[in-house]
Amino acid sequence: MRDNVVPFKPRQPWEASMRTERIRTRDGTELQYWILGEGRKTLLLANGLGGRLFAWDPLLERFWRDYQIITWDYRGLFESGSPASHRKLSVPHHAEDALLILDAEGIDRAVMVGWSMGVQVSLELAASEPHRIAGLVLLNGTYGHTLTTGFQPLFRVPGMARLLHEGLSHARKYPGHSTSIRALARSAQFLMNNFVFKFTAPGRQDEMRRTMTKYFDHVLGSSFENYMRLFLELDAHSVFHLLPEIETPAFIVSGGFDLLTPARQSFDMQWRMPNATHRFLFRSSHFSLLERPDILLSPIAQFLDERAQWTAPVGVHSAAV
Repeated sequence: MRDNVVPFKPRQPWEASMRTERIRTRDGTELQYWILGEGRKTLLLANGLGGRLFAWDPLLERFWRDYQIITWDYRGLFESGSPASHRKLSVPHHAEDALLILDAEGIDRAVMVGWSMGVQVSLELAASEPHRIAGLVLLNGTYGHTLTTGFQPLFRVPGMARLLHEGLSHARKYPGHSTSIRALARSAQFLMNNFVFKFTAPGRQDEMRRTMTKYFDHVLGSSFENYMRLFLELDAHSVFHLLPEIETPAFIVSGGFDLLTPARQSFDMQWRMPNATHRFLFRSSHFSLLERPDILLSPIAQFLDERAQWTAPVGVHSAAV
C-alpha cells in the first residue's frame, strides 16, 4: 500500500543527502526506509504511530551533519507493504524489521530514538538485542499496554481500556463506522491547534498547525485500518517485566499534558531501568520534540556525546550480518 504523499518537508538542507531503499522481510513484507546525513554514527528513528520524517524536523536539522540517520515506514503503513496476516503487525515484528534494516546497511550499533509507538519498538529491540543498541532516546512513550493508561493522565479510569479496545475493534469490523473515529480525530486536531499548542508551544503554533495537518492527513489516509489494528497491538505488548534488565543508557522525555502516554509511565521506566535519566516537561503534550526543541536538543546532544556506548563493551559480541 502506498500513499502519494511526501514524508518530509521539502527544501531542507539534509534532503540532498537522503536516499530511499526497499527491503523484503523474511515473511515477504516489503519495507521502505530512508537514510540521510553525513556522520559515521547512526541514529535509528522509530516513528510514532502515524508519524514520519516531518515529525523529526528539529532533530534532523540539528544532527544530520554529525550522524547518519535512518527511519522507516512501519509494516502496514504508508510506503511499506502489509503482511499477509494482521498478526504480523505486532511490536516484536517491528523490532525485527529495525534489526533487518541495520543488517542491510552493515551497522553494528545504533542509538534508537523512539517517539510514542517507537518507544515500545525501541524497548523491545533493546531487550532482545542489547548488543546492537548504543543508547535509547525515548520520547513520549510507554513500556506497553497503551490503552490501559491512554487518555487517563492522572489515574486509571475503570472500564476505559475496555471501551477504547471495543471501539477500535468495532471500527475495524464495520469500516463504515470508522467515520466517527475520523471525526473525533479531526476534533482533537482542532483542539490542539487552537488551544493546547498556545500553551505548550509558545511561538511555534503556526509550525505545529502545519505539522498536525500532515500528521492527521497521513493517519486518516489509506493506512487507517492498519493504524487501528496497530493500536490494539500496542495494547497487547509490554516489556514492563524486562525494564530492570535493559542496561542500555537511556534518556527519557515526558510531557505534563500528554494524554496518550501519561508521564507517570516515563517515571516508571526511569525507576526500573538501571541506566535511565528522565526529563519531565510540564509545559508539553505528546509532541515534546516539536513543541520544545529549544529545551530538548542540547540534552539529547549531550546524551549522544557522553552516555551512548558506541563501542560494544569488552566481551560483548556485536556484528551485523
